[in-house]
Amino acid sequence: MNAPILEVAANSVASALAAEAGGAARVELCSALEVGGLTPSHAAIAIAVARLHIPVHVLIRPRAGDFVFDDLECEMMRRDIGTCRALGCAGVALGVLTTAGEVDVPHCRDLLEAARGLSVTFHRAFDFTRDPGRALEDVIALGCDRALTSGQAADALAGAPLIRELIEQARDRITVMPGGSIDAANIATIAQATGAREFHGSAKVRVADRMHHAGIGGMGGGNWQTDAAEVRARVQALRDCEPGAP
Repeated sequence: MNAPILEVAANSVASALAAEAGGAARVELCSALEVGGLTPSHAAIAIAVARLHIPVHVLIRPRAGDFVFDDLECEMMRRDIGTCRALGCAGVALGVLTTAGEVDVPHCRDLLEAARGLSVTFHRAFDFTRDPGRALEDVIALGCDRALTSGQAADALAGAPLIRELIEQARDRITVMPGGSIDAANIATIAQATGAREFHGSAKVRVADRMHHAGIGGMGGGNWQTDAAEVRARVQALRDCEPGAP
């Protein structure tokens, strides 16, 4: 059995580099984690691919809010996927839902076609589906490699029972990857409760503003960035919970 791995949601190139330094096996590059993540810039993708030695997956999400995307938004996503392919990314994370809370199979199929040859994660749009069991079958039929989920709960620990059910339903046809407030203190518990082998988290800390001059009221109180030590702690906790670990 392969060793469990941690994928880090990195909101910048600096965060991606910190994720690699901390032992992450893969990054999901994005921007604007405060709204759940959006597609990063062309430059951020290009620099991350050039500088990292671990696989770079890119979040394909054109705006904040719900996951019901129209034809124009899906065209934007197709083009973003093309950019990722051209720049040498290893994979993408995507997801489109219907107004009824089901997987939008036609739109997703078009995106999967654009992503042919790349690893594809169906992102946490999954947690907004009405019937997760049916949604999982749709995602499998589309050909996605993994589904990211908190088990339709506030966090992956609370959603662990459903995550385990989904992993059992998947029967190795797809990887079900827990995500949602995973930290060094709970990752081993989540691993044992779900049987998952891949995990997703941001391992971020708040970084203070670098300006000493507040100007017209400050720049917003700092920003969030992945911390290598936080990543390392999660990776070590995963290793420690493996059978036979020293």
